[in-house]
Amino acid sequence: MSDALDDLASPPAGIVRCDACPVLCRIREGQTGACDRYANQNGALVRLDPLLIATRSATLVPFLKDAAKWDGDVVRPEAQFVTGIGAGTTYPDYKPAPFIVSSEAEGVDMVTVVTEGIFSYCGVKVKIDTDRYLGPEQANVLCEGEPIGHVTTAEYGSQMLSIGGVRHLTGGSKREGTVTCQALLDLCSAKPVTLSVEGGARVVVQAGRAPIIDDKAEERMRVGCGSAAMGMFAKQWQSLADEVIVVDDHITGVMSEHQAGRFLDVPATGIRVRGRKSTPGRYFKVAEPGMGWGGTNITNPLDIIEKIDPKVAWPGLRLLMVSTTGEDAEWFVLDEARRPVRADMPPSVRASVERVAENCEPALCSVLFMAGAGGSLRAGVTENPVRLTRAVRRAISRVTAGGAPVYLWPGGGITFMVDVTRLPAGAFGYVPTPAIVAPIEFTLPRADYEALGGHVGHIVPLRKVLAEARIKSTALDDANPWPVSVSRS
Repeated sequence: MSDALDDLASPPAGIVRCDACPVLCRIREGQTGACDRYANQNGALVRLDPLLIATRSATLVPFLKDAAKWDGDVVRPEAQFVTGIGAGTTYPDYKPAPFIVSSEAEGVDMVTVVTEGIFSYCGVKVKIDTDRYLGPEQANVLCEGEPIGHVTTAEYGSQMLSIGGVRHLTGGSKREGTVTCQALLDLCSAKPVTLSVEGGARVVVQAGRAPIIDDKAEERMRVGCGSAAMGMFAKQWQSLADEVIVVDDHITGVMSEHQAGRFLDVPATGIRVRGRKSTPGRYFKVAEPGMGWGGTNITNPLDIIEKIDPKVAWPGLRLLMVSTTGEDAEWFVLDEARRPVRADMPPSVRASVERVAENCEPALCSVLFMAGAGGSLRAGVTENPVRLTRAVRRAISRVTAGGAPVYLWPGGGITFMVDVTRLPAGAFGYVPTPAIVAPIEFTLPRADYEALGGHVGHIVPLRKVLAEARIKSTALDDANPWPVSVSRS
């Protein structure tokens, strides 16, 4: 049980005040704070989760010549990295980071400043691999009926969502902030979250898993737009069909008109599709967006054919219509009246459709946590925070999140993004302000750390941290570079 203090009065005997976030919980003996991260154990405030140490997964421990002399210490401490997961925080006070660790890399003395950031200015960018229409751009994205983000641009075979941000966390109702915070925590923890787009679809998003759109799991990310598919497969289709139309909500391709078809001397067929012609063989808006063929609202592909010129087309003309994923495909043959008639698809044509599907990658949801590191977080590194920003900008200091590499946005401040699947499990937490708790580490040569006015008096050797009672080790993701290395830039 816990209560939020409205002032800084000393708590009664037997109760400790947690200063790890502005809520300032009063925690009774044997109880935890509102975030379940801190507790009162025997009158002392303790961080409940273990301090996570990342290790090189491929590291081999050498046999010792005289095992009897081994004192049980880590044989190769340079293969250990102290992450911010479970470290504790400087927030909201002006004090050194919980761990400022010295180590060695390639003969250079290094320092890693380790903390858990409390981020109100944060959110996630979600990439959903699908051709399905999720909803109009700028439409609200809802969770449990609360607006927690919006639809952004459609990219090449994917739909992007922006979830969270300070206005949803703190600028709306209390429930909106709470729902937003929980959704962010679940998304960052690679848990499934059900979202609804106003005027659009319902989608279940889970990092590293296929999206589930209106109760149907998406299987494939499209091979490309209709025009790109034409460029990839026209050579294979040339001998199989007289005309191929690749149906796509964005750019529908028509082989006989397309540059790929002209390069192969495919003759004109007189088949004209609806929509706005962009360049030869490339058509925009052949239909409205939806859940049908190629992300359109059609279920009958013939609906996009505007006319067939009887002076150009001929009886027996073979027409393949296929979607950008190969999930939808039909075979037609023109009759004497130049009308397309459905027919059994020849095995060779079916094989070409399967080739389209083969070239589609599995549909996944990608979740990137994005936050701005500021305030007391930077003060926990140096007494002059702007020097840290400059060190990061000049690549003197490497920034990681739970040992995972981050992308740093250009411009002012320290705004970073990280793929949540590259962090160890349990890396994220929350505080009920509401805000997301995420690990962050700054690693740089000791000489540079001293030069930027770091808290040198609080540096402790790595071996001392590894002797902590509450540490837990995990192998660093093999896809992640080792965080403690000397920059060559």
